[in-house]
Amino acid sequence: MLFSKLERKVAFRYMRSRGKGFGSVISWVSLLGIMLGVATLIVVMSVMSGFHDTLLSRIIGMNGHVVVYHGDGAIKDYDFLVDKMRQNKVVESAVSSIVPIAEGQVMVSANGYNSGAMIRGIRMSDLKSKTKTGTRIYGKDLDSVKDGELIIGSSLSRQLRVTMNDNVSLISANGGTATAFGTMPRIMSYPVVSSFFMGMYEYDSGYIFMPLATAQKYLNIGDSVTHIDLFLKNPEKTNEVRDALTKLLPSGFVVRDWRDLNRGFVGALQVESNVMFLILMLIVIVAAFNIVSSLVMLVKDKSKDIAVLRTFGVSRYSMMKIFILSGTSIGVIGSALGTGLGVIIAIYIEPIRKFFQWATGRDLFPADLYYLSELPSKLEITSVIGIALIAIALSFLATLYPAWKAANTDPVEVLRGE
Repeated sequence: MLFSKLERKVAFRYMRSRGKGFGSVISWVSLLGIMLGVATLIVVMSVMSGFHDTLLSRIIGMNGHVVVYHGDGAIKDYDFLVDKMRQNKVVESAVSSIVPIAEGQVMVSANGYNSGAMIRGIRMSDLKSKTKTGTRIYGKDLDSVKDGELIIGSSLSRQLRVTMNDNVSLISANGGTATAFGTMPRIMSYPVVSSFFMGMYEYDSGYIFMPLATAQKYLNIGDSVTHIDLFLKNPEKTNEVRDALTKLLPSGFVVRDWRDLNRGFVGALQVESNVMFLILMLIVIVAAFNIVSSLVMLVKDKSKDIAVLRTFGVSRYSMMKIFILSGTSIGVIGSALGTGLGVIIAIYIEPIRKFFQWATGRDLFPADLYYLSELPSKLEITSVIGIALIAIALSFLATLYPAWKAANTDPVEVLRGE
């Protein structure tokens, strides 16, 4: 066995004997520090992972994994182009759907309230397939939405004080009427027949969906679209599709994938996650230094016991193992408790957030700042196990110097004055 019966018995007796003095306080602080450090790391990394996956899934899920633009700003004969894409073996095998989109920025006005918004013209069958997961539709079913009717974000509808079948006015400088005094803005009124809730504030407060034909008429682009979205079966494998489309499409077309379109956002999330991990790991490192202090004081306090054990034939190697076991046990117990605590908090992070929000009376997670209406959390088993193992490894390393000091205690010098 790794540890003999004598080594285990002495190590655990030394752990129990710390009931008095300053050394016992340091031991408890070490254990609590490791526990809180591990729990905090698990919670923060789970929330960061949840942010990453939730934001990307909602941003990418509505915008396409690969997007095709044209230098002129409009794509004509888009149905022919979609058929041409589908005939390509690489595209057909990787793509789940191809969606033509007509999009533009507008000012929306109703009941004396105004707000900027993005209108997106899309075929209702395509929109329905994209809103099956995590999106709630209120009002008229998407299948029955007709030309000239709008689906508005839930936050935007509250901001404009709009209810079902109310009219809203869309105002755009593009496609306006030219007059002697300049270009008059294009203003048209449409009824709101449905609203949607995606749980992402940017969409819920700033997007309006409408049938593709309605958007084409309003944007005055004829039978054209502004871009074509391609949704892949595996969002991580965009390079092959992008390269195939670049070769397939004639000059003037530009192909971008979701990494290109969200490069700054994705990079910022990754950097923030790494920095948070390094900062919070300092908690565990400080707790590991406390283990060093605790064991050094224990070695000093038990120097006579160590000398007696050495005179009875206990080897230096066994003395090292005794103190390594004693100190590492703090790390193992703290890591186990911290892992359990962190997993529980990560699972119930949203109810905990709501409780503290209710108790303090303050909005602890404003949707307009964080883009999400709920605090996301995603537990990854590899991350949880990795954090716990790192904490145990640091605790083990912290025991090496005190254990070496105990093993090198000279029994003759210690017992000379006895």
